[in-house]
Amino acid sequence: MGQLTQVLRGMKQSNDPRLLVGPQTVDDAGVVVLGENEGLPAGAEIALVQTVDYFPPVLDDPYLFGAVAAANSLSDVYAMGGRPVSALNIAGFPKGFSEEWVREIFRGGFDKVAESGAVLAGGHTVESPEPQFGFAVTGVVQRSQLTANAGAKVGDVCYLTKPLGMGSMTTAGKFGKISDEVMREAALQMATLNDKGAEAMNATGAHACTDITGFGLNGHARNIALASDVTIRIDLGSVPIFPGARELAAKGIVSGGTCRGKDALSDVVHVAAGLDGALVDIAYDAETSGGLFIVLAPENAAKLEDELSRRDVPVHKVGEVVAKESDHLIQLV
Repeated sequence: MGQLTQVLRGMKQSNDPRLLVGPQTVDDAGVVVLGENEGLPAGAEIALVQTVDYFPPVLDDPYLFGAVAAANSLSDVYAMGGRPVSALNIAGFPKGFSEEWVREIFRGGFDKVAESGAVLAGGHTVESPEPQFGFAVTGVVQRSQLTANAGAKVGDVCYLTKPLGMGSMTTAGKFGKISDEVMREAALQMATLNDKGAEAMNATGAHACTDITGFGLNGHARNIALASDVTIRIDLGSVPIFPGARELAAKGIVSGGTCRGKDALSDVVHVAAGLDGALVDIAYDAETSGGLFIVLAPENAAKLEDELSRRDVPVHKVGEVVAKESDHLIQLV
């Protein structure tokens, strides 16, 4: 995370006014405004949301792996307040890889794209040393509903719509440390779209949002804090944890994302004394297709909770935005 971010920051960035959100703020997707040059009427307030994501299998079930990969790719559009419109598949498989597995991976991914309402418009497949699967997704968003990293304000409150712990669950599944039944429950959470959470967020005027994926809770919250020039204080005891994940983390069963996160974020995350070490590790650990981390004004919190509840989305208030303090962008308390 840290090395790639530094490399990208050293490259010349676009100053094209059509680019509303680019790589500078480490957002979940790029956002490009559309206008008269694209055939829209003057004053149109619509923008394209574009993202791409793919990764190797995190599950033994090929259908669910395809579905999770698709949900993970689509989530970046939801995190920007957008709606997916089309998707292009990106895949790589080793020579001689099981045709049945390939078929099931594609079926799972395509079913999830269809569930989102997006159109599968094509794709590209290559031969690769290990399986890789994902999507490039294009969505649309009204400019007034764009929830980029840079919008958080002091006094805002933060909500999370899915439990953490997928790094521990997938690592445990890889080494046979949990049952197939428990792993399937985790897979179903990962395969759940963030569309309902995005609908609730859009109905309440959120200031910022990100989805919790490869950078973990601390990493993604840090991106919002950095872009918004604030500090985010996270109440670790209020963060939802997937059943069994804390116990696994306490045994040291976490993904490699924990060590990478600690290395990359050690200077900007303050961990209060006395916190549960397993929960701290989970806050650093990489997630797969995690929930939305929604930041909004406190006066809109009750409405967000109502909108989430009406859509059967979990409601978890997990933190607040405070004035930036020293170099600490994240406070775990």
